[in-house]
Amino acid sequence: MGKAFTPGLKVSSSAIVRKCRELPLAGETLVSVGDIVKANQQIARTLLQGELRLIRVAEQLGLPATDVGDSLKVRVGDDVTQGQVLAEVSGFWGLLRSTVSSPITGKVEFFSDTTGHIGVRAAPRTVSLSAYLSGEVVEVVAGRSATVQAFGTYAQGIFGVGGERNGKLEMLSSGAKGRVDVDSLPTSCEGKVLVGGHSPTIKALQKASSLGAVGLVTGSIDDATLREFVGHDIGVAITGDESVPLTLIVTEGFGSIPMGERIFEVLRAVNGQQCSLNGATQVRAGAVRPEIIVPQPGGMSAETPQAVADGALEVGSHVRMIRVPYFGKQAHVTELPSALAKIETGAWTRVLRAKFEDGSEVIVPRANVELVQR
Repeated sequence: MGKAFTPGLKVSSSAIVRKCRELPLAGETLVSVGDIVKANQQIARTLLQGELRLIRVAEQLGLPATDVGDSLKVRVGDDVTQGQVLAEVSGFWGLLRSTVSSPITGKVEFFSDTTGHIGVRAAPRTVSLSAYLSGEVVEVVAGRSATVQAFGTYAQGIFGVGGERNGKLEMLSSGAKGRVDVDSLPTSCEGKVLVGGHSPTIKALQKASSLGAVGLVTGSIDDATLREFVGHDIGVAITGDESVPLTLIVTEGFGSIPMGERIFEVLRAVNGQQCSLNGATQVRAGAVRPEIIVPQPGGMSAETPQAVADGALEVGSHVRMIRVPYFGKQAHVTELPSALAKIETGAWTRVLRAKFEDGSEVIVPRANVELVQR
């Protein structure tokens, strides 16, 4: 096989990006096809049913379940507030009184005279869905979803934490190869997505957060620093829901790997522009990559590429190693042998020959690389 599909990180300064924004439950879509939306604009909303709290009245009052009905102070369908008395009994000629109060504000949903329990449902919560991406609405499924499309710069990272955020992109003084420390940070970080360098110190992360930065895109991070920043070890399933003050995306890997020249230059070309980013990462089946999107004004033209598509691995392809001992290093493919080769594990698999920037060449399994798309 001269060519073969291989997974890869997408990096492009002229990509069409489409994002389908879907509600978790049927609700209301607030936009129409053809509308131009901003990243933080609400485009859909729904009501999420409130929490149901079970109050064990019989047990708390020490009554048989069949006697609880006589002690109730509310009826099914009544609105109640937190701390409101739901049931009450008196003893010793009224001198002693036992009560059960509602733990939440909500509505009495049911009462069971079999168990002596009351169910109180909290008020529904409105869930609003933002566009996330500034662009044009190209598809709407009424009450369910809206798809936003934009043309601009699109780049994927290798790992990230933190969810969707929007801000103004600003390059760090560290460049691509310097370590990110407190001195690398700009004076004003409020609402900024900081880009550059590698191996940020925990003090730099904390300082950027305290100054209001919404994101950091950098080459790599030490696992101990990441653990301290997040507050716990990261699992292998999926990230993106962490309670962190800024979204962190690394483009190369773990340790002290400088930011790749290609992605650094692509992002530097849009310095100062508004961008969207998401640190969500899934490394198993159905892989999800963290991403940075910088929509460009003016939309698409006849010369615009039709998408950032998955690519074919071929001689000359730019690849990144994703397994030790070359993890994180980038190279160019110089040969794609068609015959299977035996590797160190004893397995027979397809391999490739690649040349690093220093001129050295290695032979590695094709499964150990990912395509860095241009």
